[in-house]
Amino acid sequence: MKFPKKTVADLDAGDRPVLVRVDFNVPLEGDGPGERRVADDTRIVAARPTLDYLREQDARLILVSHLGRPADRDPAWSMTPVSRRLAELTGWNVSQAPAVVGPAVEKLAAGLDGADVLVLENSRFESGETENDPELAAALARLADVYVNDAFGAAHRAHATTEGVAHLLPAGAGFLLEREVTVLSSLMADPAHPFVVVLGGAKVSDKIGVVERFLEIADAILIGGAMCFSFLRALGHETGDSLVDEAGIDQARRLLDRADGADCLLELPEDLVVADRFDADAPHEVVDGIDVPAGRMGLDIGPKTAQRYAGQVLESATAFWNGPMGAFELEPFAAGTRAIAEAFAASPGTTVVGGGDSAAAIARFGLTDSVTHVSTGGGAALELLEREKLPGVEALDDRE
Repeated sequence: MKFPKKTVADLDAGDRPVLVRVDFNVPLEGDGPGERRVADDTRIVAARPTLDYLREQDARLILVSHLGRPADRDPAWSMTPVSRRLAELTGWNVSQAPAVVGPAVEKLAAGLDGADVLVLENSRFESGETENDPELAAALARLADVYVNDAFGAAHRAHATTEGVAHLLPAGAGFLLEREVTVLSSLMADPAHPFVVVLGGAKVSDKIGVVERFLEIADAILIGGAMCFSFLRALGHETGDSLVDEAGIDQARRLLDRADGADCLLELPEDLVVADRFDADAPHEVVDGIDVPAGRMGLDIGPKTAQRYAGQVLESATAFWNGPMGAFELEPFAAGTRAIAEAFAASPGTTVVGGGDSAAAIARFGLTDSVTHVSTGGGAALELLEREKLPGVEALDDRE
């Protein structure tokens, strides 16, 4: 499908200040503010094509992103470690602004040349960010002549840096945002069949809308992770001490009822790996069946389920995955998620991984480069698949 909005390639950015909304919400490690460093620079690397293109146009780059969920202006969540890592990766002259907006920031922005990059402070240091405050949006717009949104992971939020400022400047999408929207929208518009969807994670309530959409489009939905226990409880099975989204049980029951009248199969595990506690050293066993014994918790799909699910992915023409099959961060409970990751990597069809923990899982197993597309935004991916529109995309200028 054709991307409906203008992109960075359509904008006149040459020798002009350009405000780029990036998604540099990266994990940090280290204790004190001065010791904090980037633990995973995947999202920084993902922004490079757009930033490189703009630098080739001699644009003067001003980057803005949120980082975590800081209380007020907590220095532990400063963008300084991110700026430092960007400079290390690129060799660019990267400056860290002391704030998001204000006279000092405007002076720094006005003094940029094509060799400089200015990173604004954490956008969530300003309360007006999440409130989409018009005054904050206007202050951001004063820094630049052009706006580019390349933050797919934040495009489902109608915030000042993702939606408000886009109405005040010529605005287009970066290459990452364009690709994300194009790939994910194509899944819903015209997928090749068989179309298999693998869903995991903790809560049914987080995914109910997207499950309903996939019931209309996909050929099979394969459920794993802790969310499977809401479905199993809805069917009257015992779940022991497993993590159960209690609020999702009635929703799971309704989805099962809808699946009965749909052309899409909604499938659940047939065996589980259980233990008495969430611990890599906990004794574990396979339960051949789906009733979890008292005092035990389900921490992974079992080998029969993993083999069946992987086989369906391998036979698919299109496959989408969001959410791990179990506690993959603990090696005894990683086999189910690993089987899905390996099936996605080996599938000859179109394979899309929907960000979040599933993207972290496929990276852990070294298979990121073996799938068609790995999204940088789990929540944004699900919202786009469910609603077909994102505020941060809708605010951009239409193609003429």
